[in-house]
Amino acid sequence: MNKLSTSDIVVFLTYFIFVAGYGYWIYTRKKKASMGTKDFFLAEGSLTWWAIGASLIASNISAEQFIGMSGEGFFVGVAVAAYEWIAAIALIIIAIWFIPIYLKNKIFTMPQFLTQRYNSTVALVMAIFWLFLYVFVNLTSILYLGAVAISGLTGFNIQAIMVILLLMALLITLGGMKVIGFTDVIQVAVLILGGCATVYMALQMVDTRVNGAESASAIAGFKTLMSEAPEHFKMILDKPESNTVTLADPVANLNVQKYVVLPGIAMYFAGQWIVNLNYWGCNQYITQRALGADLKTARTGILFAGFLKLFMPVIVMLPGIAAYVLHKNGMLENFNGVKDNAYSAILTFLPTGFKGLAVAALTAAIVASLAGKANSISTIFTLDVYKKYFDKEASDKKLVTTGRWAIIVSLLIALFFTLNDTLGIGGEGGFTFIQKYTGFISPGVFAMFILGFFWKRTTATAALVGIILGFVLSLFFNNWAVDIFGKETWLYTAYEYQVMKDNVVQNVVEIPFLINMGWSFFITLATMIAISLAGPKVNPKGLEIDSAMFKVSPKHVVMIVATLMILIALYAKFW
Repeated sequence: MNKLSTSDIVVFLTYFIFVAGYGYWIYTRKKKASMGTKDFFLAEGSLTWWAIGASLIASNISAEQFIGMSGEGFFVGVAVAAYEWIAAIALIIIAIWFIPIYLKNKIFTMPQFLTQRYNSTVALVMAIFWLFLYVFVNLTSILYLGAVAISGLTGFNIQAIMVILLLMALLITLGGMKVIGFTDVIQVAVLILGGCATVYMALQMVDTRVNGAESASAIAGFKTLMSEAPEHFKMILDKPESNTVTLADPVANLNVQKYVVLPGIAMYFAGQWIVNLNYWGCNQYITQRALGADLKTARTGILFAGFLKLFMPVIVMLPGIAAYVLHKNGMLENFNGVKDNAYSAILTFLPTGFKGLAVAALTAAIVASLAGKANSISTIFTLDVYKKYFDKEASDKKLVTTGRWAIIVSLLIALFFTLNDTLGIGGEGGFTFIQKYTGFISPGVFAMFILGFFWKRTTATAALVGIILGFVLSLFFNNWAVDIFGKETWLYTAYEYQVMKDNVVQNVVEIPFLINMGWSFFITLATMIAISLAGPKVNPKGLEIDSAMFKVSPKHVVMIVATLMILIALYAKFW
């Protein structure tokens, strides 16, 4: 059992008391004035650009990244950083073209936008979709992965950790969006500080254990990673020579499994863009941070978050690669080789004090994401379901109370389904679980939003068909396409590999889910265009687009160019 020392506990408690105290101070200051719905759900425009940027990162970087992406770093390597680095470009696109549309139309929630642009039926269907996704995929996976990691580090009971994490998230969330936004500044500082400390110590560990160095050097440790695992430092994975492999050829079998997760250059023409543009631009959980601000502040905050995304793989991916090299050399004790346990395996070797900081960083990431997700669930349920269909005349006070109850209920549901991993998150792999099941609705949602933004003729009928068709196509490609059309078609290549589960060899036939997502999107988009062309030529609900909305200030141009230059350098180095 891994136990925290007294100094570790002091470090962690200091973090907890400081965050809780700061959050309470923010809450009591605002409580002096009456708290309305816009204040509770959107912080009434009081978030600064740096608070918006920090909150975006704190809400995004959670157990999914620390545990899931670190696990993919152990399994695949630097290629998984595409999710973070393409996100930086996606945030530039959102800042320039998406956020002006939301702010000009005074959008509070994504279903509200859909009501304005299409109709209430489309909005209600999507509100239900989002509520189920946020509760049963996002909340559950964040909670499960976080509890597993902290339990592996501390030896504490997983179920007890889940309850503690939820209570901490609840304390922050009930204070409203302003408390979440400003405490996220602390959370992101702690997770970056703790994450960097973990990376530094992990690289030193590689240097001393693998190289036998007496004076540990993080730089030497990084060079060792590159020499010991060169295949882990390739952004673009090679397409396997054969799409059918067995356990008899372990190298080829492993390469196929990697390619299924990150299908080389093909993913940049398919699902990778849909994942990021949908997540950052059409997602209540994320856009909510900027919807209460003016355009200049929102844009600066979003671009600041994009700049920070460039450095996130260092914190969340390198420990996984370090775990791979140490495990490969037989130097990582108490590790069973399961990728989602790689991060916590590294953390167990941190010295006294640093372990408490690492637990604080993990907790900060988990709590911030749980709080942000719960607030988004509360916002959608209260404003787009309860107020519209149950109590149209509800006062601000009643709506805030309803929102708080929605937070409590959603967290309890997530806890119920997570206690015994009812949804099988552990078996799927945390990062893949989230990306895969979010990807079931992403193609239809993104097609509906992108056409709704920029093509006035898009109809509500087309949007409703798009939501359903995108979901059905995703299920079809994932579950039935191979049985009907075979493993090799002009649309896709399905890969067959073998895994050992419960001492039984199992054959898996799978199309890379990022390819599935890409085809689902393009087919849905084409269908929506065809339906809209058959409708009226003039759509009164089409948005008025003013080119002046998209004009970018010199300061923002500098931020965009700096981000792109760093990104180009990273891809040039690791291509």
